[in-house]
Amino acid sequence: MSDLTIRPTLKFIKVGASLAAIVFLGLEILYVIEWRASGDTWLMALPPLVLLWPLARWVRRRFTKATVTGDRLRYEMGAISKTTRNIQLSKLQDARVEQRFLQRLFNVGDLSIETAGEASRLTIPNVDDPQALADEIMNRAQRGAGAGAST
Repeated sequence: MSDLTIRPTLKFIKVGASLAAIVFLGLEILYVIEWRASGDTWLMALPPLVLLWPLARWVRRRFTKATVTGDRLRYEMGAISKTTRNIQLSKLQDARVEQRFLQRLFNVGDLSIETAGEASRLTIPNVDDPQALADEIMNRAQRGAGAGAST
């Protein structure tokens, strides 16, 4: 069985980047029309700062992933400092999908995985087609539990 890799969606980052580009362009036009005559060249530092928001979201997405391999799920996040959680699929109790209105419009949602134990919930925010992912994870957990019981 092949590995299943889950990452947060790029849809909201693309929309944010498009809006930031529009604001960037608006600030540039405003500078040329209104502010250039004032001689305040420091105002040209504002437009690039608008682009930092989608860049930060993209970097956070780039260093967040969950991988289902064999009998475990590994969730990794972080660029400079890294956090990893390993969950045995045999201990999986529930895969829950939560979708707010905007998420439903884009077929995106938050996938929460519940296990037996103290730190029982793992939530992966803004994944594409969350219900299909939840079904696939539960199917793999059941196949793994069935294989372990027959051996």
